[in-house]
Amino acid sequence: MSKVIAVANQKGGVGKTVTSVNLGIGLAREGHKILMIDADPQGSMSISLGCDEPDRLDFSLATALVNIINDEPVDVSQGIIHHPEGVDLMPGNIELSSLEISMTGVISRETILREYVDKAREAYEYIIIDCMPSLGMMTINALACADSVIIPCQAAYLPVKGLQQLIKTIGRVKRQLNPKLEIEGILITMVDNRTNYAKDIAAQIYEAYSSSINVFETEIPLSVRAAEISASGSSLYVYDPKGKAAFAYTSFIKEVLNDGTKSWSESKAI
Repeated sequence: MSKVIAVANQKGGVGKTVTSVNLGIGLAREGHKILMIDADPQGSMSISLGCDEPDRLDFSLATALVNIINDEPVDVSQGIIHHPEGVDLMPGNIELSSLEISMTGVISRETILREYVDKAREAYEYIIIDCMPSLGMMTINALACADSVIIPCQAAYLPVKGLQQLIKTIGRVKRQLNPKLEIEGILITMVDNRTNYAKDIAAQIYEAYSSSINVFETEIPLSVRAAEISASGSSLYVYDPKGKAAFAYTSFIKEVLNDGTKSWSESKAI
């Protein structure tokens, strides 16, 4: 039985793509067959996995979704890029932006991605979806087809303030489109342990949410190496295997595999 995990936060710069890449490759290192889906028009995951110019690709996620909208046959293997660290990638690019606009008049526009993902479930154990930094239609599509969502949140004031809106959106998707959707957990990222400020923010997240939503015990430390991997085309496990961020993501993978997700109570979380 495959599991689909959306990695989402409408706030940019919180380590969402770094988390997606190292989550997927970390699960592959544990022997699982992984599909990474880049649902961000900026193509950040695609670039991070070595696809230098995603906007020039002949086939991308947008192409597959247009085929679904037009009731054309969908081959989930078409356009897949095989990464040397053992994951498959369905790249995303700027075409997703125009697709979002054109989806306005499409019937069941919130569930177009679900048709593609349901076909891909047969071939993969985990499907990781890197969402765009907004609560637009592509993010709704990702949440509508996911089994769970991981929320990376930087240990800073503004990203924490944005959590409430995201959690409300997830709740609406759960009620109206995807009853099985659960919050896998909040992952605190970019933690500068040298400052009391970061520690205070992390404590606020635990205090506000841990009673109803899983907050991962692992915290991802602030790391220059983590910021550099988007240009390396590889994961932290290869780029900086002895670094503190790589060790943290290894610990995070163990938590995901242990699946300690709490039963999410919308009434408490919202």
